[in-house]
Amino acid sequence: NEIYLGGRSYGVGSAALNYFDKSLPELDLSEAAILAALAQLPSRVNPYTRPDRLITRRNYVLDRMVEDRYITKDEAQAAKEMPLSTKQRLRGREYAAAIYFVQELRKQLIDEYGEEALERGGLSIRTTIDTKLQLYAQEALQHGLLDYDSRHGYRGPVTSIDADGDVMAQMEEVQLPGGYGTWEAAMVSDISPERASLILRDGGKTSLNKADVAWAAKWTRPDTEDKGLRVGDVIIVEVTREQLNGQETAAPVEEGVRPEGEDDELPAPEVILVPSETAKLRQIPAVEGAIIALDPHTGRVLAMVGGWSFFKSPYNRVTQSMRQPGSSFKPFVYGAALEAGYTPASTFLDAPFVYYNEEINQTWRPQNYTAGRSYGEVTMRVALERSFNQVTARVATEIGMDRVAEFAERFGIYDDLPPYPAMSLGAGETSPWRMARGYAAFVNGGKEVTPTLLDRIQDRHGKTLYKHDDRACEGCSADSWNGEAPPELPDNRKQLVDPIIAYQMVHMLEGVVERGTARRALSVGKPLAGKTGTTNDYMDALFYGFSPDLVVGVWVGFDDMTSLGNGEAGGGLAAPIFTEFMTKALADQPALPFRIPPGARLVSIDARTGRLPTYGSGNVILEAFRPGTEPGAVFNEDTGFSISGGGDSDMFGTRETFSGGDLDEDGLEIPPEDDVVDENLSGIY
Repeated sequence: NEIYLGGRSYGVGSAALNYFDKSLPELDLSEAAILAALAQLPSRVNPYTRPDRLITRRNYVLDRMVEDRYITKDEAQAAKEMPLSTKQRLRGREYAAAIYFVQELRKQLIDEYGEEALERGGLSIRTTIDTKLQLYAQEALQHGLLDYDSRHGYRGPVTSIDADGDVMAQMEEVQLPGGYGTWEAAMVSDISPERASLILRDGGKTSLNKADVAWAAKWTRPDTEDKGLRVGDVIIVEVTREQLNGQETAAPVEEGVRPEGEDDELPAPEVILVPSETAKLRQIPAVEGAIIALDPHTGRVLAMVGGWSFFKSPYNRVTQSMRQPGSSFKPFVYGAALEAGYTPASTFLDAPFVYYNEEINQTWRPQNYTAGRSYGEVTMRVALERSFNQVTARVATEIGMDRVAEFAERFGIYDDLPPYPAMSLGAGETSPWRMARGYAAFVNGGKEVTPTLLDRIQDRHGKTLYKHDDRACEGCSADSWNGEAPPELPDNRKQLVDPIIAYQMVHMLEGVVERGTARRALSVGKPLAGKTGTTNDYMDALFYGFSPDLVVGVWVGFDDMTSLGNGEAGGGLAAPIFTEFMTKALADQPALPFRIPPGARLVSIDARTGRLPTYGSGNVILEAFRPGTEPGAVFNEDTGFSISGGGDSDMFGTRETFSGGDLDEDGLEIPPEDDVVDENLSGIY
């Protein structure tokens, strides 16, 4: 069970999975003989490229088995009559979408066990990936990047060739940039303001519609200053292929889906496909992004996409990219404040804030996203929902940046965060991997999470080399089970923060989706929470959010730190990617509410003042409190804490803390899309 049998299969167990998607005991006689036939020269009798030769070799094996009296002639004849039926295991769109995940896992395994053991050790590796969610994640990220890229204009054709020469020969020499996927190269053979005729690499013909021609017409040619496409330009198009009888077929083989090596080459399609009448003009986005989805209770990474395409760039921006998290870091500032004794209803002044560092004689003046706008006294909840920089900076300096830094390090966001006030607005660099880990600890009740791509590794003899869940399970033996309920395993996760504080943060982040900078996510129709983020000069757009059982992080930006453009914030760029992914991921899931820990109390308060509501309160919400910290809480030795009546009626429902803002179609003030880190964050404060 060690020899090479083609298709990166070392051993018959691996070959049975790769060629037939079966375990060894499931193989029939014909399939077993095929594996035996591969042993001598796997590249010369490959089932995909040389099926006839493999059938001949299989029949020879069956004849030898008859001669050696392992099988009868009738059994051999029945096996010979069976067709060659292999399965393309680990092929197709879901497999192609998993390349970033697989390569990250490969790196980790090589670091731990070495390349020789990984390739030839006969290891059985069980990963955490959910291929359905992985495909959803890639689709959502690519749709978001395409949407952004199309808004920022066409950048020109791949190259230009001589339309009067041998077009087919020239097209064969055209190399498309990495990341084209199933898109195709096409040459412009004729063009007008209404339409462009195209010739594809296989000689097929299609066209661009008026909208795509107009989109390309805004591009200025660098050589002549003319605008738009011209005859001879080779462009990238998305084409739907159809069978000659008109029935639509699957898309062409995607870039990178074909395995490497001659013996792994896939057979040519047997059907003749023709392009549809109209194609869609495409270009490989220059912008990049990343998305990670994990189980907040176990740390199992269910999906991870590190960029537009592995074939454009193998750099994994989930694990390798260190970027500022911007306002998506603010929950950790407010979490530290809750731990220091504040509540979501505590009020702070949103007004111009100046921090002076005497040691270096330098000042720091953060501004809200709407520069020059301040909103007076607001609750901590409102400050988070509307992402006010001035309040966040004031809270951080009031409780002390040492406390904020320690809280963030405890959650695994940073190893050593400098305790400078600017760091409270997400100026420190970290990765989406670590940020998702931190958010997971909020939703799971404050427990430490260790993200993993692996569930278990076994050697060829079945010995377990690694297991992510290393808890001992007494009474888990199959020999001793008599139908009773499964045993309860101990929860040995480290408690990072009080469960009530963790839930208070979850409840506040629900408000970001319901009323704040992430209202786009309301369209999912399920309980969700999260926080947007945008960094200085719009260099990064982020969103970290979750349902009760799924945490998702999204980052969008340029690798060279180029600005995304004015107004390209987390709420409008990263949040829609999160929303599309969650819409698909939770489509068949019930609308589960977030879990409330024992001891937490939900009390109705005036959303604007943070106090108990009165007749004049305009917006009353439920807020989460620790017993005894609610507005109007009174302690009684016999009954414990209770809530007394309202306070000064002149203060309730009459103080306008948000005045002068624009109103949306529902008559509510439009919250800022997001906030940005101030330009003066580059120094030491």
